[in-house]
Amino acid sequence: MGNEAGAIIEKLIADTGGWRGERLAEIRAIIFEAAPDVLEELKWQKPTNPVGTPVWSKHGMFANANAFKDKVKLTFLHGAHLKDPKKLFNNGLEGNKWRAIDMKQGHKLNKPALKALFKEAIAYNKANNVPKSKGGGT
Repeated sequence: MGNEAGAIIEKLIADTGGWRGERLAEIRAIIFEAAPDVLEELKWQKPTNPVGTPVWSKHGMFANANAFKDKVKLTFLHGAHLKDPKKLFNNGLEGNKWRAIDMKQGHKLNKPALKALFKEAIAYNKANNVPKSKGGGT
């Protein structure tokens, strides 16, 4: 963890607060359970999102998360190629690349299934030689 982006992501989570901040913190904790050596980065900074979007990489980018007014969106960059036996994905189901989990307040999080999905996403990246992030992300 201990990188600059990680500290900024911690502050972003704290500043988000409420149930959305709690959900982002849960997601981040599950990612680190699945891959303790994950690379955290911030990407896609713009005037309406000056901090950027938290992104997690291992063998290439595998997920990003954003808090919106009414939900937290967790996007898997190669989600269309992942098995989802617990049917966690509920957005982007028609696309051929990404899949997302939109979580509204009160959404029950299946932590073991989400951890398995993170591990599968990392395995997919490794097996398919997904381009590495400029920041590393072994």
